[in-house]
Amino acid sequence: MALSPAVKTRTRIAAALTCVIAATLALSACSQSASGAALPKNAAVDATTCKRNQDAGTITYISGYGYSASAGQLDVFLAKELGYFDALCLKVDINASGANGQQLVASGQAQFTALGSASDVMLAAANSKNLTAVATYGTTSPFSIFGNEKLKSLKDLQSGSLGYFINLTPIASAMLDNAGVDVSKVDKVKMTNYDPTVVVRDQVDAIVGYASNQPEALRAAKQPFSEFKPADFGVKGTYNVMEANSRFLKEHREVAADFMRASLKALRYCLDSSDACIDKIAKLAKDNNQGAAFPRDQLARTWAVESQWVKESTGGNPGVQSEAMWQPEYKIVQKYGDVKTLPALKDMMDTKLVSDLYKGDTLIWPGSGK
Repeated sequence: MALSPAVKTRTRIAAALTCVIAATLALSACSQSASGAALPKNAAVDATTCKRNQDAGTITYISGYGYSASAGQLDVFLAKELGYFDALCLKVDINASGANGQQLVASGQAQFTALGSASDVMLAAANSKNLTAVATYGTTSPFSIFGNEKLKSLKDLQSGSLGYFINLTPIASAMLDNAGVDVSKVDKVKMTNYDPTVVVRDQVDAIVGYASNQPEALRAAKQPFSEFKPADFGVKGTYNVMEANSRFLKEHREVAADFMRASLKALRYCLDSSDACIDKIAKLAKDNNQGAAFPRDQLARTWAVESQWVKESTGGNPGVQSEAMWQPEYKIVQKYGDVKTLPALKDMMDTKLVSDLYKGDTLIWPGSGK
């Protein structure tokens, strides 16, 4: 039976539409195939950037101290929890054991880890390679010497005892020297646990500790004690440093930049929304069987202090570092670090990676229009 002209027209239109739809689907399939990236629902990047970040493989981060509420640690956990890494197509694996972070990063078994200060980086750099500092979070030294309330000055430690963890730290040595302490008359004791009440119970007269941790625990318990800070003796330092595997940084610089971008976005979240941030890290610690070591009240006390160190940094935007920031500590390590040779500052740090992530005082986030 012959088709009417109207039916023939409708048939031709349907065929044409079918061809257009098929061509569109083919182009779409070709585009996806060319990029090779399946964009996540919350993607902030295009397919090309997504593929680049995925092709870099798994990025392993080693936490320097478990689930501590410290910059360079807290923000990495939160970047993963809040989906910021996913948004940049980064696959990040976090090791919260806190053991051998520098060794694992230097050997290439991990890509990032955090340390307590620039002096920690310098001491390691004197004995190992393949590590580059990419971010410094503050210009306040995190250390303090806290002790029994009977201590009225650091000179009172002569003929007394001073506890320390791992090493005395160049910052503490500078404090003692500036205070006129004859260190040869001080009994130095390597501590085996982080219980701050040992100074209250006279087991040791004082300890070189972390100002946001043990002293804050004593303060919260209303225990009487004395505390001496580096600034009291004209000693300048730095707070927390992020280190990267140098080879990874060289081969995947843009990927490393995106890792820091996501972490710094999470850091801003924690600076602006402290309670919500601490709720999340406390839950993570509990869910991963570290709740007893990192209870919420302790995390809140720590972040209350350390967030101020970030906000009060003279380095400008969070994470941005410079040789000038490290210079005072560099001289201290040269004098008190007991190292034969110390690499030049420019050989230990990258001052551009993080600074290039900001436009003015705003972190650049893909798709935000900034």
